[in-house]
Amino acid sequence: MAHAQRTRPVDAGGARAGGVRGGLARHALLPLRLFLGGTFLYAGLQKLTDPAFPAASGKGSLGELLGQVHDTAALPQLVGLAQHGPVGFAYALAGGQVLVGIGTLVGLLGRLAAFGGALISLSLWLTVSWPASPYYYGNDLAYLLAWTPLVLAGTATFSLDAALANRRERHGTQLYG
Repeated sequence: MAHAQRTRPVDAGGARAGGVRGGLARHALLPLRLFLGGTFLYAGLQKLTDPAFPAASGKGSLGELLGQVHDTAALPQLVGLAQHGPVGFAYALAGGQVLVGIGTLVGLLGRLAAFGGALISLSLWLTVSWPASPYYYGNDLAYLLAWTPLVLAGTATFSLDAALANRRERHGTQLYG
């Protein structure tokens, strides 16, 4: 008796998944992940190490920036909310960027990190870069769209998420012991 032959699925281009193209496709989001994770980590660390940024007022402060964008933002209510506590908001923004950057780079809770990055980008687009004209001068919209594939696909390769999933597959649901 002949056994049924197993075949790999065929991708849209006609190549078998798992071939060279399949291997490249598995890693297609890695450059985007490195760029977004590195950029957000750098942006967050830069904010945390800049003594002027978290201040309520003064040159280079978040408080001054919020005052400048309040009347032109798509959501001035969001700007107003941040103006009630610019110092706390500055640290929350910077800390969020650092966490998103690290999570994206190491691939830990990758979808959640990407969702956080998308929310930060959406918030910045609707407040700080909303008045950019033409719209493509405001880079936060491009960042928002760049996060979308990572929100949908997660961090499937070269990531702690993948390592933990592999461990769970090999050892069941128990991660340690």
